[in-house]
Amino acid sequence: MHGLARALQDLNRLDEAIAVANPHRQLDPDDVLAHTSLSVLYQKKGMVPEAETEGNKARVLGWKQQLKGKSP
Repeated sequence: MHGLARALQDLNRLDEAIAVANPHRQLDPDDVLAHTSLSVLYQKKGMVPEAETEGNKARVLGWKQQLKGKSP
């Protein structure tokens, strides 16, 4: 799913990329990359509050993983 979302992003098909990334985030809410990808996609669409929310979630999850001794 990450690859498909990124390919759609590269094609500037942002709505489709978001449609792919959103369910992935819901299936695996602890996936840092899913939140990061959504943050980038929202930012590219000018959806700043949504981008900041997803970016913050990614950061917090990354910190939690580091504290547990896992790499993000």
